[in-house]
Amino acid sequence: MKIKTPMKGRVKRELDKRAPKLVETGKKTLILQGTKTSGTLNSVLSEIYHLKKGGAVRYTRKNDNIRRFESGGETSLEFQNLCLTLNIVKIILLNLGYYEVIVLYGSHSKKRPNNLVIGRMYDHHVYDLIEVGVENFKSIESFSYDKKIAPRVGSKPFIAFIGEGFENVDELKHLKEVLLYFLRGEVVENINLAGLDRVYVCTTISSNKVYLTHCALQLKKSGTVVPRMELVEVGPSMDLVVRRHRLPNEGLRKEAMKTAKDQPKKKVRRICILTLLTLFKNVSSDAIQGTIGKIYIPDQKVGELALPNKAKGVKSERREAKNKEANEHASKKQKEESE
Repeated sequence: MKIKTPMKGRVKRELDKRAPKLVETGKKTLILQGTKTSGTLNSVLSEIYHLKKGGAVRYTRKNDNIRRFESGGETSLEFQNLCLTLNIVKIILLNLGYYEVIVLYGSHSKKRPNNLVIGRMYDHHVYDLIEVGVENFKSIESFSYDKKIAPRVGSKPFIAFIGEGFENVDELKHLKEVLLYFLRGEVVENINLAGLDRVYVCTTISSNKVYLTHCALQLKKSGTVVPRMELVEVGPSMDLVVRRHRLPNEGLRKEAMKTAKDQPKKKVRRICILTLLTLFKNVSSDAIQGTIGKIYIPDQKVGELALPNKAKGVKSERREAKNKEANEHASKKQKEESE
């Protein structure tokens, strides 16, 4: 199937913004549903969308052509991601700014109940996939806490990984990498510590199970400069059981991991400073004073400068002289009358 790419200048600029970059900018999460979902899974998808509000797009339409781990089954997912990116008119009008690089796909079946698949996209291709099952889910409404400490929408989180399994077990190492990429939000260089109000805690229970919970960060007085931090569980929380995972192929991984050092460097022509100084007139160099330049300014003849005819200063002088003459004339007239 041939897809026509818009060739107008504005549209091409929008497409260039969505092309792969050495340093990724904004990252959106695309939340999809399978042919069949359960009530628990719908709640999970809704609350994940709430946690990533402003950085996620959710579609509730059923997708029956997506087969995540089957040969050729990922084509529908890649095509859907590409179509969303090419829908530039809708993007410009709604100002959504699609950068779908993370896909969350939920499905439910007898063989794999409450199934979640998290996949990362690169250049409209599936980079890697990991499939987990949701168990012991608790929604936000089931937690009671002071609403004043509720995390703000869009705030940057702490992410804590507890357990040796994240370093020793391959499945959990992959899950840690995907969860870190999924939960961290937008990458920033500087952050205000006063804005840190949430923590995602991931704890290994077994070699294939992880407990994930969302906590609010509360700062209290400790008698020292460093405040005492307390975690208040605000939900949601769930157990994630790793079922299947697929690592990226070596070619795509190498292309995605490309850095600025791997790019060919441009040849820079170096010119000696002395050679550069000779290109300019009236410029000389001194070992003590450095670079010295001469500026020639012609003599200014003040007497020949053109003055405006109606200057404010001249008007005030004329007015004062006229008033002075009138006062002198009035005083002379009074003397004559008195004589």
